[in-house]
Amino acid sequence: MPNRTDERRRGAVRQPSASATRQTKQAAPAPQAPPQKGAERHKIRFADQRRNWTRNHVNVAAKAYHRLWASPLSTFMTLAVLAIALALPGALLAGLKNLQELSANWGAEPRISLYLHTEVQNDKAEQLSRELLLRNDLAAVELISRDQGLLEFRQSTGLEDVLQYLSDNPLPTVIVVLPLDKSATALPILREKLAAMPEVDEAVLDMEWVQRLSAFVAVSERGVLVFGTLLAFAVLMVVGNTIRLLIENRRDEIVVAKLVGATNAWVRRPFLYTGAWFGLLGGVIAWVLIQVSLLLLEPPVERLAELYESQFEISGLGWQGSILLILVSTLLGLAGSWLAVGRHLREVEPR
Repeated sequence: MPNRTDERRRGAVRQPSASATRQTKQAAPAPQAPPQKGAERHKIRFADQRRNWTRNHVNVAAKAYHRLWASPLSTFMTLAVLAIALALPGALLAGLKNLQELSANWGAEPRISLYLHTEVQNDKAEQLSRELLLRNDLAAVELISRDQGLLEFRQSTGLEDVLQYLSDNPLPTVIVVLPLDKSATALPILREKLAAMPEVDEAVLDMEWVQRLSAFVAVSERGVLVFGTLLAFAVLMVVGNTIRLLIENRRDEIVVAKLVGATNAWVRRPFLYTGAWFGLLGGVIAWVLIQVSLLLLEPPVERLAELYESQFEISGLGWQGSILLILVSTLLGLAGSWLAVGRHLREVEPR
């Protein structure tokens, strides 16, 4: 028969003590906090990644700018070539803009000048001017007598010493008319009708030279476009050749970078910024050259406008043209470097 000692031992095994129960409760794991949502972790990583990307590009752009001036002479020569190549189409564009303004201002009111025969007296000229004023196809009529024409000629030319030796006034009476219909088809027809009058010696359409100027402006627009395109290719070639030389000079550095795992995008980045800096600085220097040239041309243009009794003033590129020039030059520098890097970077590979 089992003794009481064995029963106590079995009972001790079946019934855990109070202290063991307290230790088990204390050892139970504490409830964990709910895990952080994945969207919030992704948002933080994206912000950090974007910040690092921006910091990296700023550092690369700054290093590319400082590396330009490691060899200041070659950089200055390259910038000088780019500035001249960019200033030429910019100056032509500014000149074309001034021609367009001149054509628009002087071509607004075409006039027909009727030069009367020298034997036509003042009374007959006044009667003819009143008859012309009654016509339905004329908006205004102005009579310039021979004496008035001589006075204006003397004031505009300053040839008083020469005119005093003339025995008679050589200038004819002029009637200037302003047509109502200013179309290109109606003006020549009206001029022929007025020229057929017996008192008229010659009828000159003042619009003819304006039409020639407009045709010249149209040809100039096409010429500026062609010339600017050729110089844009020249800028691409200059920047591309410069970047090619930089790649050759840094060949060993590129090989080492690729051996340690650098990607083509990482290797390409500083050269792209170098090309952009070349384009930007070249565009700024070109803008300065254009402004200086316009300042030098302004005094003689003003004197010429005074001789023609015109209020024409020479104008520059304006803020829109200036921004366009610098933006185009920067894009050309970036495009030239992209083409050069894409072509020559594939040739630099570790062996």
